[in-house]
Amino acid sequence: MIGPATTGPGPTAATGPAPTTSTVGTPVGTPVTLLIADDDEVTRSGLRTLLTAQPGITVVGEAADGVEAVDRARDLRPDVVLMDVRMPRRNGIEATRQLLAESAAPPKVVVITTFENDGYVTAALSAGASGFVLKRRPVREIAEAVRVVAAGEAILFPAALRRMVAARPLGSAEALPKAALTGREEEVLRSMATGLSNPEIAESLTVSLETVKTHVGNVLTKLGAQNRTHAVVIAYESGLVVPGFTG
Repeated sequence: MIGPATTGPGPTAATGPAPTTSTVGTPVGTPVTLLIADDDEVTRSGLRTLLTAQPGITVVGEAADGVEAVDRARDLRPDVVLMDVRMPRRNGIEATRQLLAESAAPPKVVVITTFENDGYVTAALSAGASGFVLKRRPVREIAEAVRVVAAGEAILFPAALRRMVAARPLGSAEALPKAALTGREEEVLRSMATGLSNPEIAESLTVSLETVKTHVGNVLTKLGAQNRTHAVVIAYESGLVVPGFTG
């Protein structure tokens, strides 16, 4: 676990900014399979109980450390892994990196932490995680983060993103000028950076959902981005989007 002990992962009256997430996740009728990796048995059990009760999520397994997380993910092939960072044998960052490197169709990874820590965010994104969520957030928000990431979107705390980009941790600032994005692709990237989902981007640009998906795919390919979150980081680093930008 990270930071001070918690009383459990259930709903709380947490303070601090909510993460940027899509409002359109995986349809409830399409269950998302989830693996929970955390070295604290009480936290794992609590998360499993609470998330199983959430619509559209099926918890298929648990792991107590990073090595087990990789092994269990390989066997169970979940859609999403909810990954703690500080675990024995192999930490969650290294486990994430291995998971995403060894499979052509790896699970999405959401890093779950006790508190917002810029170093963990940077390391998680560098390893290829689709985002992170705080353990103190209400369980419905953790569940939505799982659904959103499973649907191919990203989840990130805006304040952490701004600080992370200010520190320029990923070294991607030169990627955008070299990417030769079209004008429409830049519009799509700006929209992604403000937290819009693909359907919301389609509506705002008055184009079809399939067209947006094509543009997103082109953006990721041209930027060499691991996922949408990484692309958003590049957008901030390059100056295409600045803190406070709302579209």
